[in-house]
Amino acid sequence: MDTDEGPRVGLLLREWRRRRGLSQLDLALRAGSSTRHLSYVENGRARPGREMVLRLAEHLDIPLRDRNGLLLAAGYAPAYRESPLDSERMAMVRSAVKVMLTGHEPFPAVAIDRIWNIVASNDAMNLLLGVVPPHLTESGGNVMRLILHPEGLASRCLNFAQVRAHALGRLKHQVNTTGHRDLRELYEEVSGYPDPPDLDPDLGPVDPTGIVVPLRIRTPLGDMAFLSTIATFGAPADVTLSELAVESFFPMDDQTDTLLRALAGRR
Repeated sequence: MDTDEGPRVGLLLREWRRRRGLSQLDLALRAGSSTRHLSYVENGRARPGREMVLRLAEHLDIPLRDRNGLLLAAGYAPAYRESPLDSERMAMVRSAVKVMLTGHEPFPAVAIDRIWNIVASNDAMNLLLGVVPPHLTESGGNVMRLILHPEGLASRCLNFAQVRAHALGRLKHQVNTTGHRDLRELYEEVSGYPDPPDLDPDLGPVDPTGIVVPLRIRTPLGDMAFLSTIATFGAPADVTLSELAVESFFPMDDQTDTLLRALAGRR
């Protein structure tokens, strides 16, 4: 079948397959298809059925946003809704996020979207960001900008070289696995930031005995050290929900724990 949809969806599927490092045989076996049929689909000689598109997308671990794009390219309606976070449909999600954020007090936590924009935060995180210029926290702020901008937490980070390498590596991996333009633009922006003034180059090497790359911050109350975890929602069927995550910060030493609890006691 030589249609406008066939070649478009085929090229997209080929791009995702190559991005995942799979051969046509690998993907065909996983999806219960034949190499010949998959080759026809990728070359635009065959139009895949709706279920075939979804099955291939599942085995390629393609984000829901891009699965909708594949369906549209193949001539089908999108399968997943994209609900605004402030909509009635997402009320239960907002409630769950609020429980996660407030339940993590007195330690910082933020809810972020797929390009690291902060969509919600708890009081402890707001206190931590109180040392950041307002222009970096407008409309919630962006985690990558807050960490890497020389006027942001970078200027107070005691192990900035470590944190920068880890953050950029994390973001670059996202760019490579999704190909999303907005993530690539964010990476190009933050990777081009200059180092903060008075950066000590001796603070760069990663501790080979450590288990994580910590975030060490100098605050007016004293130095703090954090490790972080990221939680996502299981089995999402909505694009917005699939791209939502909660990053929680935990104290790495007694001093940080004590300072955060003391701050919480003052509120």
